Amino acid sequence: MFPYAITIFLSAFLLFLVQPLIAKQILPWFGGASSVWTTCLLFFQSALLAGYAYAHASVRWLAPRRQVQLHFALLAASLAFLPIVASVSWKPTGDEDPILRILGLLAVTIGMPYMLLSTTTPLLQSWYWQRFNASVPYRLFALSNFASLLALLGYPILVEPLFGVTDSARLWSWLYAAFVLVCATTGFISLRAMAGRNSPEPQNRRSTSQSAPVPFTILAQWLALAALGSCVLLAVSNHLTQNIPSVPFLWVVPLALYLLTFIICFDHPRWYLRRIFMPMLGIALVAMAWMVDSLELRIVAPVFAAGLFVSCMFCHGELARLKPDPSHLTLYYLMISIGGALGALAVAVAAPLMLKGYFEMHGVLVAMSLLLLLRLSGNGWLVRGAALAALIAVIALDVMAIRSYTDGIREMDRNFYGVVRTRDWFEPTSYRAMYHGGINHGGQRLDSAARMEPTSYFARTSGYGRLLQSLDGPRKVGVIGLGAGALLAYSRGGDGWVFYEIDPGVIDITRREFSFLQDTKANVELVVGDGRLALEREAPRGYDVLGIDAFSGDSIPMHLITREAMATYVKHLKPDGAIVFQATNRFVDLMPVVRRLADEFGMQTAWVSDWAEGADYWVSATDQVIVTRNKALLESAAIRNFSKPAPGRPELPTFTDDYYNLLRILKFRAEPE
Repeated sequence: MFPYAITIFLSAFLLFLVQPLIAKQILPWFGGASSVWTTCLLFFQSALLAGYAYAHASVRWLAPRRQVQLHFALLAASLAFLPIVASVSWKPTGDEDPILRILGLLAVTIGMPYMLLSTTTPLLQSWYWQRFNASVPYRLFALSNFASLLALLGYPILVEPLFGVTDSARLWSWLYAAFVLVCATTGFISLRAMAGRNSPEPQNRRSTSQSAPVPFTILAQWLALAALGSCVLLAVSNHLTQNIPSVPFLWVVPLALYLLTFIICFDHPRWYLRRIFMPMLGIALVAMAWMVDSLELRIVAPVFAAGLFVSCMFCHGELARLKPDPSHLTLYYLMISIGGALGALAVAVAAPLMLKGYFEMHGVLVAMSLLLLLRLSGNGWLVRGAALAALIAVIALDVMAIRSYTDGIREMDRNFYGVVRTRDWFEPTSYRAMYHGGINHGGQRLDSAARMEPTSYFARTSGYGRLLQSLDGPRKVGVIGLGAGALLAYSRGGDGWVFYEIDPGVIDITRREFSFLQDTKANVELVVGDGRLALEREAPRGYDVLGIDAFSGDSIPMHLITREAMATYVKHLKPDGAIVFQATNRFVDLMPVVRRLADEFGMQTAWVSDWAEGADYWVSATDQVIVTRNKALLESAAIRNFSKPAPGRPELPTFTDDYYNLLRILKFRAEPE
C-alpha cells in the first residue's frame, strides 16, 4: 500500500500546488481580471479529463506491461517542460482572445506534466486493484484530495509568503522530477508483482468482462452531480473575486472547500448523512439567493463559503453513494472528470458568451434547488414539499435580484473582463452613469450646458480635480483606465491625452453612450490593452500627469501597484510630473501600499479625501493619492489646504511582481461608497 499512497499523495499535492502558482504568474498579463482564474480552472478541469481518459483507455486496452512502459515514456518526456516558468512571448499585445491565449499558454507551459499528474490517482488505483484484487481502493481517492487540500492551503500560508513566483516555480519543478522517479518506481513494483502472479491479462479486464455494464441513468447521475459541483465552485469563486483583487488567497478558499467535500465523502459513507445535508442545502441555497446582491464582505464570504461546502457535500456525497464495482473504477473517474470539465466550460466560457450580466450564480442556485428536489423524489410529501418551497424561494429571490440589477439599464455588455452597464437618472437633473461590476465608473450630465462638467470620482474637489486645475499651459496626461472618459472634462485645447484601456467593451460603450471623446478639444489617443504592459513597450512619454484608475468592479489589479510598475510609471513621467492613484476601495486598504512605493522612489504623497456631505448625487465620494517629487505643486493652495500625506505602515513590505500579500491589506467590512 505504501508506494501507491506516497505516489498518489505527491501527485495530488503537486497537481493543486501548481494551480495558484501558474495562475499568479500570468495574472498580471491579463489585467488582473478574475476571469483569469476561472479560465485557468477550465484548463485544469479539461487537463484532468484528458488524464482520466488516458488512464481509462490505458487500463481498458493495454496489458499491464504496456501500461507501465507507456507511462514511463510519457513521464520522461514531460521533464522537457521544466521549469514551469511561462514564456514572456505569451504576453498579450491587446488584440488576442484572452481565453484562447490563456489556454494555449497553460498548455505549452504545464500541459503534459499536469495531465500526467492527473492520471496518477485512477491509474495507480487500478494497478493496486490488479495487483491485490482484494480491497476497494476508494480511500486512496480521499487521500489524493487530502494532499490537494494541503497544497492549496499551504500556498497562501507558506509558499507565497516565503518564496517569490519564480522561486516557487523552480521548487515545484524539482518536486515534479522527484515525483517522476517515485511514480516510475511504483509502476515497476506493480508490474513485477503482477508478473509474478502469471496473469496473462489485467485482472480488471477479466472482471470487467464478467460484470454488467453501468446503466445509462447511473452514468447521467455521475455526470450531473460532478458538473453541478464544478459549476458551484466556479460561480462562487467568480462572485467572491469580482470586487476584490483576483489573487491566490481568495482563489484557494473555494477550491479548498470543494476538495474537502471529496475527502469527507470518499473516506467513509458515515460522513455524508442525507438527513442532515439535504435540509442544510435547502437553507444554504435560499441564504445565498438572499445575499447575492450584498456587498458586505464579512457576511457574504462566510455565507457563500458555507453554501459552497454544503452544495458540494450534497453533490459529492451523492456521487460517493453511487460508487461502482472497482472494475468500473476508471470509467467512474472519467465521468466525474467530464462533468467537472462541462461545469467549468459552462461558467468560464458559455456564461460570458451567452449572458449579458453576472447571472450564472442565479442559474446555479436554481439548478441545485431542482437537483435537490429530484433526489428527494422517493421521500414523503412533507420532505418534497419543503424542497419545492426552497426551489420557489430561490427562483423568487433570483428574479428580484436580476430585476434590481437590470432596472433602468440602457446598455449592458459582458466579455472576459467583466460587465459594463449604463443607466440614466433624471432627478433632480439628467445624468448618465457607467457601472463596471457593481461600481460607478464615471458619468456625464446630459443637459448640453453641463456635459463637460466634472462628475463622479473626478469632481473639482477630488484629487484629480485639484491637481489638474493647478497645472497651467498645455498638459500631457496618461490614464490607465478609460471608464466613461469623464476626466476629459478637464481637457483643454493643446492638451495631449492618452487612455490605456484593456476592455474593448468599455471603449465601445463610452463612444456610444458618452460624448467626452467627441466634445473634447484635446488630442486623444486610445491604446487597447493592459496599461502597464503598453507602457513597458513604449518609449518614455513625458507625462505631466499619469492616472492609475483601472478597475473591474471594486478591484484594482495588483500588478499596477508593485515596485516594477512604479518604475515604469516614473520612466514615463516628467521630473516634476505627478502620478494619481485612485485609492477608493471598500475592501482593500491601498494607501499604505502607495505610500511605501512613493517613499522607495523618493517621492511625496498628498492624500485628498473628497467625502463632502450633501454633494450633488452625480458626485461620488473618493480617496485619491497624488505622488510627485514636485514640492511646489503640493504646496499650491488647491492641494495644500485640502490634503495630508498618505498613511503608511512601516511593517508592510514593498509589493513586487514576485511578491504581494493581499491578506495584509484586506478590509473585512465594506465601506460606504
